[in-house]
Amino acid sequence: MKSRLVWEQAGERTFVVVLDAGDEAFGAITDFANKNHLGGASLSAIGAFERATVGWFDLRSKTYKPIEIDEQCEGLTLLGDIAVGDDGKASLHMHAVLGLSDGTTRGGHFLEGIVRPTLEVTIIETPAHLRRRKQAALGIALIQP
Repeated sequence: MKSRLVWEQAGERTFVVVLDAGDEAFGAITDFANKNHLGGASLSAIGAFERATVGWFDLRSKTYKPIEIDEQCEGLTLLGDIAVGDDGKASLHMHAVLGLSDGTTRGGHFLEGIVRPTLEVTIIETPAHLRRRKQAALGIALIQP
């Protein structure tokens, strides 16, 4: 993984992060956020994966139903945010639309993806930090504005 701070002013920073083949995207972006003390940011990314998993949230069971994509896929759209979780660490929330070789797509909550050949991520930090708190009734953590 390579990264560069490309802009900084008045407490706002913009980073470009480029993941390499073999990197696990969700973990790598979370590690980057923790190392750079990101507590309020939005992100977007494009690239590709050798395999990935997205999820569909089942409100009844309060769990994600994994949707495995066990083939090369294009990251057509990956969008998300970074907040501070209940543990004080970066809490990443991403959604993805992934394109398959036949032109169909799979999408949902981004759970993991092994990068191949690259993933280009732009992260825009805000001066104010956001807090994500676990909501027992839902079984997930949500940003508390």
